[in-house]
Amino acid sequence: MGIVNPAMLELYDDIPKEARDAIEDVMLNRNQGESGQDATERLMTVAENYQNGGKKKDSTVDMSWREGTVEERIAHALVKGITIIEADTKEAWEKYPKPLEVIEGPLMDGMNIVGDLFGAGKMFLPQVVKSARVMKQSVAWLNPYIEAEKVEGEKKGKILMATVKGDVHDIGKNIVGVVLGCNGYDIVDLGVMVPCEKILDTAIAEEVDIIGLSGLITPSLDEMVYVAKQMQERGMTLPLMIGGATTSKAHTAVKVEPQYQNDAVIYVSDASRSVGVVTKLLSKEYRQALIDETREEYVKVRERLAKRQPKAAKVTYAESVKIGFQYDWENYVPPVPNKLGQVIFDDYPIANLLPYIDWTPFFISWGLVGKYPKILQDDVVGEAARDLFDNANELMQKMIDEKLIVAKGVFKLMPARRTGADTVTVYDRTTKGGAAEYQFEHLRQQSDKASGKPNFSLADFISPSNTHTDHLGGFTVSIVGTEALAEKYKAAGDDYNAIMVQALSDRLAEAFAEHLHELIRKEYWGYQPTESLTNDEMIKEKYVGIRPAPGYPACPEHTEKGKLFDWLGTVDAIGTTLTESYAMWPASSVSGFYYSHPDSEYFNVGKISRDQLESYAERKGWDMKTAEKWLNPNL
Repeated sequence: MGIVNPAMLELYDDIPKEARDAIEDVMLNRNQGESGQDATERLMTVAENYQNGGKKKDSTVDMSWREGTVEERIAHALVKGITIIEADTKEAWEKYPKPLEVIEGPLMDGMNIVGDLFGAGKMFLPQVVKSARVMKQSVAWLNPYIEAEKVEGEKKGKILMATVKGDVHDIGKNIVGVVLGCNGYDIVDLGVMVPCEKILDTAIAEEVDIIGLSGLITPSLDEMVYVAKQMQERGMTLPLMIGGATTSKAHTAVKVEPQYQNDAVIYVSDASRSVGVVTKLLSKEYRQALIDETREEYVKVRERLAKRQPKAAKVTYAESVKIGFQYDWENYVPPVPNKLGQVIFDDYPIANLLPYIDWTPFFISWGLVGKYPKILQDDVVGEAARDLFDNANELMQKMIDEKLIVAKGVFKLMPARRTGADTVTVYDRTTKGGAAEYQFEHLRQQSDKASGKPNFSLADFISPSNTHTDHLGGFTVSIVGTEALAEKYKAAGDDYNAIMVQALSDRLAEAFAEHLHELIRKEYWGYQPTESLTNDEMIKEKYVGIRPAPGYPACPEHTEKGKLFDWLGTVDAIGTTLTESYAMWPASSVSGFYYSHPDSEYFNVGKISRDQLESYAERKGWDMKTAEKWLNPNL
């Protein structure tokens, strides 16, 4: 008996013949001598030649694959991600009557193997994207000959993909596009911040078979609903795929699918599922079954959510304020910053950020789930993770040495006071052409907590006292140059490094935010001058004080980011801007507030009642329709 992990299995044909024959002799009970031990002894002899997880002692690179046919060599290069394929492509071009037949023949045969291995869990996203790079390089070599013959290749189907209006994040979308491209689908990628009209007009003009929408920030959820409505109004009959970090099956079932009944609305949780969904949607045999199954499932989701009771009983907003965070403010002396005002980092040394990188989300963005550094030794994804990590560090060093990207940042520390139940006022006459006061409005938890903990608002952590002056900080950090560098790689047919640049830049932006917060605590504000934390402890938020960001659980309302940018002078200082949905551009950016109070903590506002929404709308000067738009997920 044995416990087998299928993800760790080699391709059967890749097992060396001597080992395969010896194993088969034992497993199939063949070639046994009179004692019945011959096969076992032979297997033991062969086993002595192997160690280190099944690798043969001989460390020389096995180039025996070069002895196969050109079709076998191309398939091997695609599966292994070997980019030296030009000579094999040329040989195949000379062998086949038309260059298009090379694509439709050995190249697609090889990619079909890749697709099968990926679907079986024997290959992972980084390896698939590497395979796509090999495919694109080979196709790029063939393209001049294809163009000369003016022949278009047969495609399985055409999929339009876009990150919706106001949103700038597209790593996940790019990975899905590569995976689908690997399986022979034609991808029309409109990029980021794409208005609904452009999505639908392009879908019609390009005669696409499926529309795929992606988004990360919460306002994107409403934009997806709007696109679905417009598709219904236009009478379109195309399947709609929904994906992205803030999307979910529940949101798709409750908000999106009811708006578009002309065709399928399918939530796709990750890239590994996209091929199966697209294949079924474009299959006459399986299409209707998928649509019926999905609609039935969404009905159940809606019914289940309608019956679900809140996890905690709500208290009124007024009651929630009364049971908010209580503190003896008159006897509290807030720390005074060592440096008041604005500080700009125009070109911060990226090498200084490397020790602060949290690598775990990097692996997750590539579909490799596991905590760093343990993931490097994981039984299932360890080999893929190590290869990805090596490639990442190599590219990171190249970006640093050649200054291909730049780290920019700005922060401010200024006097502040709590001036209302959930209002913080910053006093700052230094902003050029700006106001003397900036008011930040925050939301408050409204749970009836069995633990007895208070219902927090970020305003709770700023002193309301006139006796001692408190302070508030704000910051924005960005990695500049990412988009141009990623486009350069993409134009060269290197989606692997294009995606890698984006993933690394996101990690660097987060590392910059972590590093700068440490400098704030120890030097610029200086309320923890002797702090000594490891990177792991900082990731676990063991520091004193917090740096909450608009759009995240403690302050989920995105428009406060606009006031934060105005106060900091972010646009003039470092060039980082906000989209109409308050996403930051460049995409690899982080912004937020600094709080120094020793009892400040991160929390999740969660669901709020209409009476708090009305109070918030009044403080913001909004009508209720506007308030509902921006706080719909929290109602």
